[in-house]
Amino acid sequence: MLSGMLVILLSGLHSQRSLQGQIRHAVATERAEVLSAAGGQDLGHMLPVVRNLVRNEPAFFYLLQDASGAVLAGNMLHLRPVSGSRWLSWAHRLPFGLNDIPVYGEGVVLADGGYFFVGIDASPLSRLRRDIGAIVIWSLCGFCVLGIGGGLILSAVILRRIETISVTARRIMSGDISQRIPYQGTDDEFDHLAHSLNAMLEQNERLIASLRQVSNDIAHDMRRPLSHLRQRLETASLAEHTPAGFRAAIDDAVIDLDLALEIFSSLLRLSRIEGGIATDTMMPVALDTVTAQVAELYRPAAEDRHQALLVASPVSGTVAGDPVLLMQMLSNLVENALNHTPDGSRITISGVADGERVTLVVADDGAGIPTGSRERVFDRFVRLDSSRSVPGSGLGLSLVRAIVRLHGGSITLSDNRPGLRCTIVLPHIALFNPVRDAGPAREQPGNMM
Repeated sequence: MLSGMLVILLSGLHSQRSLQGQIRHAVATERAEVLSAAGGQDLGHMLPVVRNLVRNEPAFFYLLQDASGAVLAGNMLHLRPVSGSRWLSWAHRLPFGLNDIPVYGEGVVLADGGYFFVGIDASPLSRLRRDIGAIVIWSLCGFCVLGIGGGLILSAVILRRIETISVTARRIMSGDISQRIPYQGTDDEFDHLAHSLNAMLEQNERLIASLRQVSNDIAHDMRRPLSHLRQRLETASLAEHTPAGFRAAIDDAVIDLDLALEIFSSLLRLSRIEGGIATDTMMPVALDTVTAQVAELYRPAAEDRHQALLVASPVSGTVAGDPVLLMQMLSNLVENALNHTPDGSRITISGVADGERVTLVVADDGAGIPTGSRERVFDRFVRLDSSRSVPGSGLGLSLVRAIVRLHGGSITLSDNRPGLRCTIVLPHIALFNPVRDAGPAREQPGNMM
């Protein structure tokens, strides 16, 4: 509003100055022409010229008076002889009923004491000033109306958007955490705010859902080992009290407690990973180092089961991640392969970097997993009928998928013909590594475990 008023005011002042300059120029030009036509600046030369101009130039006002103030010619009353430009606004200066017209002119004191004045009607300038004043006043009123009206409309729109956010917040506070702030499709600041708040609400909903899932899982799956523990302790209390019997009961109770603690620890770890709060130690991790550590860790288990654990060469690629979680991811896959394949089976670990991706594969030649169950085994506590006799909590593959997703990757299960093939794809980061032998990939006999 202030900018509009300033533009109107400056435009009016510019128009007024331009018109005033035109009036001054017209008077100065006419005065110079009259003096030039007279040929001398005295009453004798000026008198015939002024009389002729009064008859033939009605657009100007002329006055020629002698030294005593008597009017000799012209269409004006006498004036006080003052040289230079003059603004006349007194009513008695103009005869013939035109005494309400403002006049601008220039006067010259002649050599013999006479006085010559030429002027022009300055009423257009007065009207322009009045028009500018009226325009400023009406514009001010219009801008005030538009400003107040626009402010009210804008306030109503803003308050309505704020009320929408407030209503959504109240619904969320009442327990409906699935509510989201609606978008208007205008891509303005409110839509940007709604996008940010909705992203925060989705994150909170995932965390709350994860917390509820952990609580439900703990309540459901901790019941089994704790019930077994209670039964063993009751049996021990009713059995014959011998040192060997007590020792056996204690050993069985410790096994149940270890299982309960394993379930509890796995659930908490899974909740932290799925909640995205386990990313404090992200760093470049070389997959060959992780693979070597996991292979060394499971060497005794593979030898005890007469199984072959092979590491394809080279296992290349570097990823940005948590080395502990990546090692746990690969350990769970290797442990599953060892536990769910018979003696004499063959488990192979391989990995290769391809452009922006790193592909890590753990394959075995066991019984595999039916096609319809390959996605279901990633759910918590899911154990197929063929795995009921194998120790475990049913959380291993759930942890693997959570760790893969935390690192921005994907995991798929497929048929290894025979057996199971687990393929993990992670984002690759390029590092300047020492040059190593990059011969054709082959199984290294020295890595057989």
